[in-house]
Amino acid sequence: MTHIEDIEYKASAVALINEVNSNIVVLDGAMGTMIQKYNLSETDFRGNIFHSWHCNLKGCNDILCLTAPHIIKEIHLDYLNAGASIIETNSFNANAFSLADYALENEVETINLAAAKVAREAADEYIAQNPGKSCWVAGSVGPSNKSLSMASTLEENISWDSLVDTYISQMRALIRGGVDALLIETIFDTLNAKAATYAARRAMEMEGIRVPLMISATLTETGRTLSGQTLDAFVASISHCEPISIGLNCGFGADTMTPHIEALQSIPFAVSMHANAGLPNEMGEYDETPETMASKIKPLIERGLVSVIGGCCGTTPAHIAAIANIVKEVNNKRKEKAETLLHSSLSGSNSKCLLAGLESFDISPERNFVNVGERCNVAGSRKFLRLINEENYTEALQIACSQVEAGAQIIDINMDDAMLDAEKEMALFVTKLGNEPQTARVPFMIDSSKWEVITSALKLVQGKAIVNSISLKEGEDAFVAKARHIREMGAAVVVMAFDEKGQADTYERRIEICRRA
Repeated sequence: MTHIEDIEYKASAVALINEVNSNIVVLDGAMGTMIQKYNLSETDFRGNIFHSWHCNLKGCNDILCLTAPHIIKEIHLDYLNAGASIIETNSFNANAFSLADYALENEVETINLAAAKVAREAADEYIAQNPGKSCWVAGSVGPSNKSLSMASTLEENISWDSLVDTYISQMRALIRGGVDALLIETIFDTLNAKAATYAARRAMEMEGIRVPLMISATLTETGRTLSGQTLDAFVASISHCEPISIGLNCGFGADTMTPHIEALQSIPFAVSMHANAGLPNEMGEYDETPETMASKIKPLIERGLVSVIGGCCGTTPAHIAAIANIVKEVNNKRKEKAETLLHSSLSGSNSKCLLAGLESFDISPERNFVNVGERCNVAGSRKFLRLINEENYTEALQIACSQVEAGAQIIDINMDDAMLDAEKEMALFVTKLGNEPQTARVPFMIDSSKWEVITSALKLVQGKAIVNSISLKEGEDAFVAKARHIREMGAAVVVMAFDEKGQADTYERRIEICRRA
């Protein structure tokens, strides 16, 4: 099997990475705002393709890539001519779950391929007409209309595997259509985003083409995602995919986003922002003028707090042109002074072990003691085992809450007992822990000797968990495969000092095994 690490970035993607690492890059503005200006009818959304279709397709903007591609191309060119260097494909809702509202769930591949091709045509046409200028196409991937973290039961029609599958279908078509990056945006549930980043790797492996990821969340008035995570916990939970940028979009106007953008300055990634044109009025429209929006964004650009800047709901080519003028001036001054951006790292490598529940928790080299609550372990607590056997999850959950109240910084969960269905019980209890605010705020330790228990549990954790544990006792190939999967699921790992010969029983053996691991 070809792994993502064995695939080189496509040439245009390398150019984009270099541009983001050396200049402030302008992203385009809202697609929906521009489509509304065309005052399209139901007939326009059907084009020459869906005349016999029974569903009302008006409002399904993604379908216009098939039924009215000339309109979408014109919008892309408007943004490029306004000064955008990155245009997003018209594919924000082009996933099976969102398209099911229009009975178009079987058209995912067709729509996304069309979205990528029309954006690619616009970009190539612009480059041909403007020698010396560069532009890129980012495949827009929205969050879908489902939430993995906030699903109330395990029986709902949404699961990690089903969401991964629909993301793979969407991303494969976008990659095949020629995008230079994938922009996973408007993230309100980090578990959805983790599924998207996992799917992106699989899609690239299947297509044999590698492009960088750009990640953008949206926050509520509390400064957290809708699923409850703080911004730093969100970063900790998705940084394993090593995106070229992490940032914010939608949600607020630029001025309200500023404190959160400032809070991102410590991350080892480029920072992005594409804000709304202010807050919507009582009619749901956006009143902020290009000049007003640009004046609010200007300090962020001049201070070097963003590397990718654009617009979201309510923004137009006029908004992007006003922003692009500021960016051009700042980029020229930076070149004159040979300055580099504050955020120029493609890799998120860090000496800390940064974990997360709803809140982040770092195990820095200076921290020499961590409290792990181990009473939710059927092998270590007879009471907990009895409660699980009795299906008394309310009282079992209270044990976890009591541990957090007593100072536990991580909650260990183990269901390995001969009389239990460990995989089922782990999934149930991890879900309940994630729905309880007191326990959800701390990281989880997924503790099992059964690989299938670990892998199924990781599909339910929106934060950055710890897997306990893996070792070299089954050999290097098995060790590397498990380590790779744990990393791709966004988790940390405990490595036990075992190898094919057994447990390390001397100082020298400990050093030998741990160095090899």
